[in-house]
Amino acid sequence: MDTLNDVAVFVQVVNSGSFTAAAHKLDMSKSVVSKYVSRLEDRLGARLLNRSTRRLSLTEVGRAFFERSWRGLLEIEDAEAEVSRLQGTPRGELRINSPMSFGILHVAPHLPAFQARYPELTVDMVLDDRKVDLVDEGVDLAIRIGDLPDSSLVARRLGPCRHVVCGTPDYFARHGVPQTPEDLAHHSALVFRYHDSPDEWRFTAPDGSFHRVSLEHRLRMNNSLALREVVLQGAGVMLTPTFVVGADIRAGRLKAVLSDYTALEISIYAVYPQRKHLSPKIRAFVDFMTEQIQDPPRWEP
Repeated sequence: MDTLNDVAVFVQVVNSGSFTAAAHKLDMSKSVVSKYVSRLEDRLGARLLNRSTRRLSLTEVGRAFFERSWRGLLEIEDAEAEVSRLQGTPRGELRINSPMSFGILHVAPHLPAFQARYPELTVDMVLDDRKVDLVDEGVDLAIRIGDLPDSSLVARRLGPCRHVVCGTPDYFARHGVPQTPEDLAHHSALVFRYHDSPDEWRFTAPDGSFHRVSLEHRLRMNNSLALREVVLQGAGVMLTPTFVVGADIRAGRLKAVLSDYTALEISIYAVYPQRKHLSPKIRAFVDFMTEQIQDPPRWEP
């Protein structure tokens, strides 16, 4: 049994990126975590981790051992999940990764209700716009927005993600309301860095014709909420998801334009690793978020 505990601690150290972070997750002291890993290395007669003051890295044998160990622990977790499924009660810790703006606006506010519904669940949510490796970082479920590449992950669509061009009423009073996408070339464009083509906005007209507009942007940012704050100051126009600005449009703080044209339309997904048995905690969260988002989503203006 000590061997299994040692392996589980080693996997947590790798997933957490440091002994200190692993100790926090496991509610142990750093010295105890280090003792577990050292005991495992002594038993195996091999060094699994290269340790330095700045970072940890896996040795070649450590990488091979981690991958097999991680799969083995997942098998054990699957077995526990199957027992939980039969009992029907989501429990344990659920690790979620979400894009920052969406997580702040449309995940975090619902977590109290989710945990009230499932009191035996704890949630660890990381807000990050990068696409993390779920297996390497020990994430149970991630929310992804956009077209999904083929992968070993399972994806379930939570809802649509529609984009609009918007600015303040005062900005349009000073600069005019664009009537066609081409008119945007004469406006101050504020650009979201992570769009597939941030400096070229694309639209489909009611007659099906396709429009590409090259932009001379004045500002580029990597966070939609920060960009929204600049737009609310009347500095220009942005192409952004309605989940960011729906409430502002309803309240009149922002005005959506070019509504006859279809801008970027993608989807919001919950993705999780392929497993023999879907954990009740993952199933519970996906079902819960589908209820909250709805189709059409609640945030649509």
